[in-house]
Amino acid sequence: MKNLLNISLILIFSLLLVSCAKEKKTADLSELSPIYMVDSKNSTVQWTAFKTSDKVPVKGIFKEIKINKSNEASNPSAALDGLEFEIPISSIFSKDTIRDAKLNKFFFAVMENSLNLKGSFKIEDQEKGSLSLTMNGLTKDLPFDFEMSNDTILINASMDLNNWQAQAALESLNQACLELHRGADGVSKTWDEVLINAKILTVKK
Repeated sequence: MKNLLNISLILIFSLLLVSCAKEKKTADLSELSPIYMVDSKNSTVQWTAFKTSDKVPVKGIFKEIKINKSNEASNPSAALDGLEFEIPISSIFSKDTIRDAKLNKFFFAVMENSLNLKGSFKIEDQEKGSLSLTMNGLTKDLPFDFEMSNDTILINASMDLNNWQAQAALESLNQACLELHRGADGVSKTWDEVLINAKILTVKK
């Protein structure tokens, strides 16, 4: 009887040890799993507009990105999913102060609610997503492709300004830059296509 009691105590003690070891292993794995967040201060949004019939590129960036709703996730792309942001128009920068002033005055100022661009991200799969972008008082979806480079998300999109009814703003800008946008064929043209290339950095919390 005494031997049976001893064996039972040994079995119970062994089970407790195994259970504790499993709990500790689970806790250790949880501690090792990284949590990612978007780093807005070190992320960049580059735009490429076009002028003249030859489609000469004009590039610039927005120097400021504000996050209104952040997201924490187990991987970088999931951290971007659902993130809401705001970009002040005043942060536009093309390495030409005269051009920047014209873009503010003759393009964005012609639109409704022109102080900020607002949007939110939706990740659809491992390569594609969409941006719900508010500009000129309109909210439209902008599809994009993306790829991962370590903890950085590289986004590429082609924006048709007509979807945001920006025709009046384009005409205003073209009139302000009439000679600068005139090509060898004598035609002054400002394109309604803008390429967006963003580099979104994420950090481990």
